[in-house]
This record gives sequence, C-alpha cells and structure tokens, in this order.
Amino acid sequence: MQIVKFTADRSVDIAVPKQPIPIGHYLRQPHRLVNALVDPSRIQQLSEDEFRLSMRTLNFFGIELQPTVYLRVWTEADGTVRIASTKCEIRGIDYIDRRFSLQLMGKLSPYEAQGQTYLEGLADLQVQVDLPPPLNFMPRSMVESAGNSLLKGILNTFKQRLLHQLIADYILWANTGTEGTSTKPSTQPQAPHLG
Repeated sequence: MQIVKFTADRSVDIAVPKQPIPIGHYLRQPHRLVNALVDPSRIQQLSEDEFRLSMRTLNFFGIELQPTVYLRVWTEADGTVRIASTKCEIRGIDYIDRRFSLQLMGKLSPYEAQGQTYLEGLADLQVQVDLPPPLNFMPRSMVESAGNSLLKGILNTFKQRLLHQLIADYILWANTGTEGTSTKPSTQPQAPHLG
C-alpha cells in the first residue's frame, strides 16, 4: 500500500469597500460566509455553525471522486472567522473512502491600516490517501505533483469567490439587509478552536 500526502495553501489580502455596517458584523454570520465561498446549491446547513459541502466531482488519473466535506465555521472574540473540516466522505467508492482523509483549515481576519479595512486570509488543505492499483505503481513524484495541483485548483476557486462573491454579498447585505438576514450582530456562543 502506498500512502501519499497532498498539500496546498493560499493566502489573500483584500481591501474592503467602506459600507454603512462594518464587515466584522457580516463575518459573525457563518452561513453568509460559507454561501459566498462555495456554490450555495452544494452546501447544506446542519446547525448554526456546521455545514455539509458536496464538492464538485474531481478526476484524478481517470478516477472520479466526489468528496463530501463537513465544515465547522465560527467567529472568535477578535473577529477572526475560522473554518475547519471535521469529517470527509468519498461516496460511491468504498475502497478509497476507507483510506482517505482530508483536512481543511482556514481563517479570515479583518484589520485596519491607515483608515482602510482589509481582510487577511489563509487556507491550508491536506489530503492523505492510500493509493489503489494501478495508481500505486506510478512514480510517486508524478502522483504527488498531480494531487498538489488539484488541491491548489480547489483553493484558487475559494480565493476567487472570496475576492468577488464575498465582497459583493457584503456590500448587498450592508446596504439592504436582503435575504432575510438581520443586520444586527450575531450573539451566538463562541465555538472552541479546533486545533
């Protein structure tokens, strides 16, 4: 059995347009943040801070995988939002599901510099898997390179949505309070830091 580990990380620094309500209030609403980061049709909210994400089908050397990732999202006292995967399933391929682990950790923090608000973010994605035949006979460096590229692509998609969708949704929310979301800050209890 050949165990391989794939890794990728991405950082982001975004200038936030000034709005009537500070972005810190927006960031206290996990469901809005998650819906801005991923296609809302692929996400299901399980509780106030828990979500199930059905990722798009990934093709890895001819093997089609569709991971389902369980996420926890919470806001810390300083306004930092954290996202952590709690579980992952590969539906339909039991062999890989039993030998696959995914860990996603992310954070997004607002900060001020010279009168301008910014969002600083970092995401780290790791996958570990026991390769099934015939992949376990391929050169390890080739498999690792392809896996790392795949993860980078996933994080790049998150980054693009963060740069465009999240800011657009924040502006809409701050000015209209649409989609039934209160403009009052959330008073939900703080979730513990997961690692």
